[in-house]
Amino acid sequence: MTFTPLHRGRTAAALAGACTLLALAGCSNGGNGNGPAKTSDPPAATSAGPAAARIVIENFAFSPANLRVRPGTKITVVNRDSAAHTVTAGDKTFDTGSIAGDATATFTAPSAPGSYSYICTIHPNMKGTLSVG
Repeated sequence: MTFTPLHRGRTAAALAGACTLLALAGCSNGGNGNGPAKTSDPPAATSAGPAAARIVIENFAFSPANLRVRPGTKITVVNRDSAAHTVTAGDKTFDTGSIAGDATATFTAPSAPGSYSYICTIHPNMKGTLSVG
């Protein structure tokens, strides 16, 4: 059979229509038309343990000055100043000790929920709050 330009146009249109119908059928939710189809339940959440957080010291300030974490979170302190600093809780619950300029230190957030004020013991005007909960 030989296709003329008219036949080619009709064949292309029929093919395009069939592809459109197949595409729409593929997008169907498979429900009964009365709302969305039921999907499987999402997997149960699992705890991968405490998250990580970071405090940056720069220009003699803590950033963020107020940090909220879960109990037991590992907190990395990055000192971007050239001067040494500490992150020391007022009640001594945590203390990084002296962190040299351009160095890092880590500590673990307390396991007891609460608000823990901290300072740099070398520069006491530097203040922050760690909220655990």
